[in-house]
Amino acid sequence: MQFTKITKAVIPAAGLGSRFLPVTKSIPKEMIPILDTPTIDLIVQEAIQSGIKEILIIVSSTKYAVRNFYKRNHRLEKFLIKKNKTSLCKKIENIGHGVKIHFKLQIAPKGLGHAIYLAKSFTKNEPFAVLLGDDITLNDDKQTTPVIGQLMDAYNKYHQSILGVKNVPHKDVNQYGIIKIKSTANIKDKLYEVESVIEKPKITEAPSDLAITGRYILTPQIFHYLKKQKIGVGDEIQLTDAIMELLADQRVYALNYDGVRYDIGSKKGLVRATIDFALKDPNLKEDVSEYIFKLTKTIK
Repeated sequence: MQFTKITKAVIPAAGLGSRFLPVTKSIPKEMIPILDTPTIDLIVQEAIQSGIKEILIIVSSTKYAVRNFYKRNHRLEKFLIKKNKTSLCKKIENIGHGVKIHFKLQIAPKGLGHAIYLAKSFTKNEPFAVLLGDDITLNDDKQTTPVIGQLMDAYNKYHQSILGVKNVPHKDVNQYGIIKIKSTANIKDKLYEVESVIEKPKITEAPSDLAITGRYILTPQIFHYLKKQKIGVGDEIQLTDAIMELLADQRVYALNYDGVRYDIGSKKGLVRATIDFALKDPNLKEDVSEYIFKLTKTIK
């Protein structure tokens, strides 16, 4: 297999966002903001900061707001300049700067595996990154490499598919793709060799608490298995099923990456992310900290 540097990423963002109805009736869940930034752009920024040069966003026919966000708005820019709001204008101009963004339509919600298969022509037989639209990450105080960048570093060393994983509470394993590792010993730096992957197992049947959490590096061979993949859990084409078949031909690794992951497909995850990002913002940290301190005194 020829080893190629990863420069492309795929962001599946065609989901209906039913957990956030009624707002997602008219606003794509990917446009729900963390402070002043849509969640989709936090994911795009993670890819850019990791060295990705091209991104394919998989959208549904109703996600025109996502497309519009990455288009220049010259009228708005002129208005901001006229009002002498040059710093804000610069912020608007820099949206998506440093990367070429493409869009592809997923006509029917057939699952993550189907969405990834739509990226076959975009990847051009190269390894590629996948960042799920429901997950955003935040580096901890000591970690400077974004999560997808950590997976890319692991790929550069081992040249195999890399799954981003985190330990989750055992009671929640039935909500994730769960990995079984070949050995309890790390290969190196929180890296494991994967033996199998199970999509949303029963709690009593989960082989571990290591859950795939929305970040992948995949080799192009995955498309061979996605093409012939049958309907799986949830009546959808599951990426985990294709990864399981890929394991018969290639090694697959899992990296328990550094950093915090938020499931912003849930209200609880969105609230947590908003608080944590606010506490990282120098313009908000003091006021938000003071408000939280006051709340802790009144909540019983």
